[in-house]
Amino acid sequence: MKIFYISIGTVSLALGILGIVLPLLPTTPFLLLASACYVRGSERLHRRLMEHRVLGPYIQAFRNGEGIPLRGKICALLFLWTSLAYSAWMVPRPWVWLLLLIPGIGVTTYLLRLPTRPPAIRQISRE
Repeated sequence: MKIFYISIGTVSLALGILGIVLPLLPTTPFLLLASACYVRGSERLHRRLMEHRVLGPYIQAFRNGEGIPLRGKICALLFLWTSLAYSAWMVPRPWVWLLLLIPGIGVTTYLLRLPTRPPAIRQISRE
């Protein structure tokens, strides 16, 4: 079973990373699935995922209900709608525009309903 969980976790991680740059592929569910699979399959892989400088804090914040930073929301929405607009321009058919609009509205609604995590306060050392 460990090989099964590691395999599913690795595929989920790859899809989650692809979801960062592909607008209609979700990132969060795949990263959470990868984390859950790695917990069952390999403590080492789970620890590496959770200690990753970008993905680890993202997963932890989502699990804790802290949401995502405002900058992340803005970047995701800009990238999403830029990609959808480019796709609509490349395929000038109104029925395709509708097909692009439906997930665009869904993803936008989902992102806007997530809690917005306040920016981290940087500690200034006085040495």
